[in-house]
Amino acid sequence: MGHSEGLHRRSAGLAGWSELAGRRDGLRGAAGLEMRAMAVEFPVVHGHPNRLPFEGVLTLVDVASDKAPSGAKGHRVVLTRAAAEAALPSLLGMAVDYKAGWDGHDARQKCGIITAAELDGQKLTVAGYLFARDFPEMEAKIQGSGAGSNLMGMSYELADAHVADMRAQVWTLTRATFTGAAILLREKAAYRSTSFHVKRPAAAGRRVAVAR
Repeated sequence: MGHSEGLHRRSAGLAGWSELAGRRDGLRGAAGLEMRAMAVEFPVVHGHPNRLPFEGVLTLVDVASDKAPSGAKGHRVVLTRAAAEAALPSLLGMAVDYKAGWDGHDARQKCGIITAAELDGQKLTVAGYLFARDFPEMEAKIQGSGAGSNLMGMSYELADAHVADMRAQVWTLTRATFTGAAILLREKAAYRSTSFHVKRPAAAGRRVAVAR
C-alpha cells in the first residue's frame, strides 16, 4: 500500500472529504501528531490514457536543506511549518515540470498537475497526475530508474517568499506561495530526502490523496 491509499482510507470517515474540493482537514495520528491535508477531487474516468497517478515527498519543514536551492543566492533554507501550512492551498492545481537531464527546473515543461497535499510531521507530500500520453518519456525514465532504487526526488517552486533574516547563513522562509514543483534526481534536489513515484493502477484515473 502506498501513501496515497493509506491517507484515502484514513480520511474516508471525515465529513465532506470527498464532497468539498479544496477543503482542509486536521487529523491527529496515534502519536497525537497533527496533520493537515487538502485535496481536489477529479471525476473518475476509468482507463484514462493521460492520467498517471503519482505521489512524492516535496520537501521537509523546519529542516535546513542539504544544499542551497536555486534562487537562494548560495544559502541553505528552512521552510517553517507555519509557512508551509499557510501555503498548502496554493499547491493545489499547480503543475509539476521536468528538465532535460533531470537536474533542475523548467517551468515551461509542465507534465502533470498536483491535486492533493498533506503536511504530516516534517514531510510535505503531494500527489496528482502526470500527463502520461503527452509525456511517455516520463514513465519510462522514472520506472526505468529501477524498482525500489528511489532515484527520483522533487523540488518546490516559490514566489513571494519572505526571509526572516537575509544576513543569516541559513535563510528561514516564514511566508511563501507555491507556484509548482519539479521532478528531478534526488541527488540534484536541495533536499535529498524527497521522493517521487508513479503508479499504474488497475483502474486508471481514480482520485489520489496525498500523505505527508
